[in-house]
Amino acid sequence: MSSTPAPAAHRAADVDRLTPADRDRWVDALRVGSLLVVVLGHWFMVTLTAGGTITNALSLAPTLQPVTWLLQVMPLFFLVGGVAHAHSLESLARRMPSGPGRYAAFVRQRARRLLRPTLVFLAVWLVVGVAAHLSGLTRTPGADGALTRDALVMVPQLLWFVGIYLGVAACAPGMLALHRRHGLAVVAVLVVLSVVVDLLRFSGGSSAGAGLLANLQFALVWLALHQLGFAWRDGLLTPAVGRLMLVGGFGTMLLCVAVGPYPTSMVGLPGEALSNMAPPTVALLAQGVGICGLAVVLRAPMTRLLARPKVWRAVVVAGAFAMTAFLWHLTALLLVLLGLRAAGIDQPEVAGPAWWLTRPVLFVGLAALTAVFVAVFARFDRPRPARDERVRTGAGHPASSRRADPLARLGALVTVLGVLMVSVVGVDVLGARPVFFLVADVTPGAALAVLAAGVALLTLAREHTEQ
Repeated sequence: MSSTPAPAAHRAADVDRLTPADRDRWVDALRVGSLLVVVLGHWFMVTLTAGGTITNALSLAPTLQPVTWLLQVMPLFFLVGGVAHAHSLESLARRMPSGPGRYAAFVRQRARRLLRPTLVFLAVWLVVGVAAHLSGLTRTPGADGALTRDALVMVPQLLWFVGIYLGVAACAPGMLALHRRHGLAVVAVLVVLSVVVDLLRFSGGSSAGAGLLANLQFALVWLALHQLGFAWRDGLLTPAVGRLMLVGGFGTMLLCVAVGPYPTSMVGLPGEALSNMAPPTVALLAQGVGICGLAVVLRAPMTRLLARPKVWRAVVVAGAFAMTAFLWHLTALLLVLLGLRAAGIDQPEVAGPAWWLTRPVLFVGLAALTAVFVAVFARFDRPRPARDERVRTGAGHPASSRRADPLARLGALVTVLGVLMVSVVGVDVLGARPVFFLVADVTPGAALAVLAAGVALLTLAREHTEQ
């Protein structure tokens, strides 16, 4: 999307005046709101048992699980990602009329925006992991040692989103070309393929082949929701289509939960035999279509609301730190839970009266601590001016530009795999406890090495575009 004015330097009226007239403010609000809802959802769900085990409140109180039908808002982020990527690709095509090097420029732009704050986050947690190992905390028997080991895996788990989103972004140029030719038929094909994969998956039992096949859903489900963003930008998602998505999506989700093998929760829960999230299922895809349909239905009234300068400025201000808050909110939560445990303050029974009464107090404390992290790390989440002028003008050497695109494709693939590996195995590099990923066991050190290789390939792609 087009740039907006820095909120710190302007009053609400100035921010409103400097915002381009054609900017889709509801898309910006959905992007910011979806990340902040994820933050609040995690604060609501993650809890610490009396024995020092990190768990999910929804596992302890299953009657709360239907809240995930609305709290699972990651589909909205992929929807608005499609809108933003279509805009970026169209803008890049105007600046770079020739083909070679354009893909590399786009992927590097997306990767830089995502990886800069992510790598800083990882660097801090690597230091924490090394310190925990050297101090012996990760080898301490009993609850304290288990809690430390769990924390070094749990907090980096949120990076799954960064990996999947970067992978979807890397596919965006090709998927946009398909959209230009076939429109919503591309979404329909992805949905049908997703249904076929689930049918084969559940008919195949618990075999390794069925498990590997299920991983195709990471691409099919999130690409389908991202593809809806292209349709949104082209005006294909009318209010009538939105109502159809809303009713059909949530209706299908309820049918899947009621008569299919799918769990009620639209987020993964510890100890659950089947998750709707990892890998995604048709039930999650249906829920995503439904909540995206709700966003379409609300588009007109929310656009009118966001036309108010003070409301719009609040979105702009929140947008400046939303990604930073997303990366650090679990760190804040872990510190608060550990502090309460050290002080001997037990957590109230989940869903009991005391639990509900203490949620607002807990949220205020978590927001305050997260604000500290935001104040320290938000600088790494701010877009920087493009460094390679030749990429932006398309003046690079043609032969070198042709090499840049394959390097960018390989770099994006390796980087995505590296980020996803880290999200699975965590950051206890000295502990080196292997975890199964796709086809083999992976250690934290190996995962970080793959990530470093991917970043190096993306850097090499930039050097080729500059020659």
